[in-house]
Amino acid sequence: MSLAILTLMTLPASAFDLQGHRGARGLAPENTIPGFETALKIGVTTLELDTGMTKDNVLVVSHDSVLNPEHTRGPDGAFLNKQGPAIRSLTFDELQAYDVGRIQPGTAYAARFPMQKGADNVRIPKLTEVFDLVKRHGADHIRFNIETKLTPTSGTDTPDPETFASALVKAIQDAGLTKRASIQSFDWRTLMIARRIAPEIERVCLTIQSPGEDNIRRNLPGASPWTAGFDIDEHGGSVPRLVKAADCAVWSPYYRNLTAALVKEAHDLGLKVIPWTVNEMADLELMYQTGIDGIISDYPDRARAALPKGIAAPTPVKVR
Repeated sequence: MSLAILTLMTLPASAFDLQGHRGARGLAPENTIPGFETALKIGVTTLELDTGMTKDNVLVVSHDSVLNPEHTRGPDGAFLNKQGPAIRSLTFDELQAYDVGRIQPGTAYAARFPMQKGADNVRIPKLTEVFDLVKRHGADHIRFNIETKLTPTSGTDTPDPETFASALVKAIQDAGLTKRASIQSFDWRTLMIARRIAPEIERVCLTIQSPGEDNIRRNLPGASPWTAGFDIDEHGGSVPRLVKAADCAVWSPYYRNLTAALVKEAHDLGLKVIPWTVNEMADLELMYQTGIDGIISDYPDRARAALPKGIAAPTPVKVR
């Protein structure tokens, strides 16, 4: 048995962070109240979710800054035939005209998630509705891992970093969740703002280093536009060292970029490591062997089933 497995097995049950990605995207509509209810019923430690902001400055839960035709139906009940308007261009009441409870058949999304159970009359929720859902069920052990969805080039389709981070920090503080929430982003500008105005809220540096998707930009002139001025080449080419320099408590890499050696390096720097988004049983088992501190999955039921012996699964919530 490897040292990594032994280390993982000695963790107390509450220490391992099993996160339902966008609720439980593989099983229920993503980033919706039914999706979060599904994750709670399965039993997770943390609800992972994405945020945007409407024209009237309401924080809402959505991965896409513009309405996605793969799972969005318009006021006429038909799936959008092209990319919809930006959430930032709509008031919250206007946004409620759209239904996000089903996947459009024949799309790439449908092929990826054939087990997702759709529903009708499902709306993009306010962030506060997700907080209220957990509170209503007395699930005070549940945490929230909240992503700011913006990019260095998203422009007016998303709020500016200062507006976005400030609104999210206020929402977390108003809900009394500073100890149960983390703010994550690929665009680290919002993380730096959150550090300045609310250092007590945990911050998570998201990374990916793949062809066509790379927010780190190793061996290129200057800092990546995603990393708030931190240049990996000034930190020996090490992503854990870059994350440590950015003062994140958690490094959340794309799981295919992660190795046991990188986990050890991150741990030696005092970082927690929670990879995303791990869905297949073989990959889940492989990730557990690296000694990670948590995992993000579209299938929290699979993530629970793959947990090594000695790590208790999170307690399911009785959703009424």
